[in-house]
Amino acid sequence: MTSSPEHARLLRLATRASVAVASLLIVTKAIAWWLSGSVSMLAGLTDSLLDGVTSFLNLLAVHYALRPADDDHRYGHGKAESLAGMAQALFIAVSAVLIAIQAIERLKHPEPIGAPWIGIGVIVFSLVMTVALLVLQHRVVKATGSNAVRADSLHYRSDLLLNGSILVALVLASFGWPQLDAWFGLGIAGYILWSAIQIARQSFSVLMDEELPADVSQNMLELACSVPGVLGAHDLRTRISGNIWYVQLHLELPGELTLSVAHDLSDRAAEAIERRYPQAEVLVHADPQEVVKHRAQ
Repeated sequence: MTSSPEHARLLRLATRASVAVASLLIVTKAIAWWLSGSVSMLAGLTDSLLDGVTSFLNLLAVHYALRPADDDHRYGHGKAESLAGMAQALFIAVSAVLIAIQAIERLKHPEPIGAPWIGIGVIVFSLVMTVALLVLQHRVVKATGSNAVRADSLHYRSDLLLNGSILVALVLASFGWPQLDAWFGLGIAGYILWSAIQIARQSFSVLMDEELPADVSQNMLELACSVPGVLGAHDLRTRISGNIWYVQLHLELPGELTLSVAHDLSDRAAEAIERRYPQAEVLVHADPQEVVKHRAQ
């Protein structure tokens, strides 16, 4: 199984849109920070710079992950998405540390914020662009299950909170509470670091071939056993690569069946799982029931 042309189109659209939005926000936030000197705005600019880097990495990773399986990569190139996710986590964690250092420095040496209303306008624009991108990413993740786009979406959701916090900080600064800007920057740094940990955990689980959730595996066994003629199923194993679930299981069948009938039942069991989970590629091994019973004794 490989990604369908529609899945490939959606993945390319999402990654290109992400790069475009990040690039636009970098320019607008850089201008706003230069005019205001706000630590919160610097936090937003730093985050957008890293968004641009990670979104570009995603673009490259998805391009590579969409390559079909070859002689050297029989399971395809889908894990490139998770490698990009780990790179995103690293960049985001670095941005959190840099923002925290700048915020602490500003708390020690307070400075007034200049042109706060320009910054407010830029942040409102950033919020609108981020929401539009998140809507697109949500649709792509729902359609493709892409780990890279999901990770990208996670840190853009954190951007939504970050930009909202910057907006509050700038509004308060304009009404005479400039010291809150640094505190908001420090809080934003903590949230960004937490987001990096979440992205790293998700990507690491895929790279380490972590099993699918127990309820999904149990449902797959039940689907296989629901095929008339199948006496049982066991030894189900799962792993994820890109947007494909690789599933292996053993079916328990009557020993007197012909090879053709056993093969047909195995195909029907695989199809039952793949109908319920279209992203699954199922490999079935048929076991005579008496052999299974003998092993269990």
